[in-house]
Amino acid sequence: MRIVKTTCNFEREPLIAPFGFKGGYLSELWQSVVMLEDDKGNKGIGLGTQSTLWSDASVFISNSESAGNSMMFLMTSFALERAKEMDWDTPFDLLDKILPDVYQHGKKITNNHHLRLTFALNAFVAVDNAAWVVYCKAKGITNFDDMIPADIKPALCQRHSKLANIPLMSYNVPLDKIVEAVKQGYFFLKIKIGSDPDKDGSLKNRLREIHEAVKNIETPYTDNGHIPYYFDANGRYDSKERLMRFLDYARQIGAIDRIILMEEPFPEEFQKDISEIPVRLAADESAHSDKDALVRIQQGYTAIALKPIAKTMSMSLKIAKLAHEKNTPCF
Repeated sequence: MRIVKTTCNFEREPLIAPFGFKGGYLSELWQSVVMLEDDKGNKGIGLGTQSTLWSDASVFISNSESAGNSMMFLMTSFALERAKEMDWDTPFDLLDKILPDVYQHGKKITNNHHLRLTFALNAFVAVDNAAWVVYCKAKGITNFDDMIPADIKPALCQRHSKLANIPLMSYNVPLDKIVEAVKQGYFFLKIKIGSDPDKDGSLKNRLREIHEAVKNIETPYTDNGHIPYYFDANGRYDSKERLMRFLDYARQIGAIDRIILMEEPFPEEFQKDISEIPVRLAADESAHSDKDALVRIQQGYTAIALKPIAKTMSMSLKIAKLAHEKNTPCF
């Protein structure tokens, strides 16, 4: 297959309120759109949502919000130009051929030699989505199941009759809004804890307040009727000892069994074995690729966040295959 025509654009979407995580706040999202057309006339539209703060906080901190988004969009445009220069068989093939060049280009325009691979993957999402559309049209594929390669299908064998809507509670969401959400029927709380100005004191207080407010509210959607907690730490803890102090506090107040998942508790450079931590730890942005996911699984992580909206569908499918082979659940 060969791409002969491309175009791209973006729309700035202001947020209703600043969204805080990783110690920063987003005020808007850049929604990107690309079009690919192959030499047979098959066209594909791909959408993507840029998040410079999630994909590389150092870029977000060292530039204005608009400048960081502009850099990522320039990488998307660069990827489109590279796509017109090569033949490819599948979107996996296109990703493998282009991503290294996009990554190196990103290092240059951000002036960041330590740029995280997720920044390049985030820039490639819309391109990858469009490539899948072109690929399916070229192959006469009309549904998602037929799109999935045979060697990856076992990783996607689960079929669910219901989906849970999980509200994301950022730093600035007041307690009464959290309680209101639970009373409205939301039964699984994802709570952002990825900022540490006070060395855990503020976090302990927030955990106690949330737990005291919702611990007696029952739900029919969990086995024990309790509201479970999902903490997204975004690399908050620099040692296992500090994390354990927080978990010990959770045990003291009766909240430890409510913690179903803790995502990215340690920074990416933390390489120690973490298999003794008494809650399920998940890798998200540190599992850039299937190779990184393998390292995290060997380290002791027991779940992987796939996140095709940020790591591309192609890379997420590769990660899912690896995780399935290692008997590690994904979400």
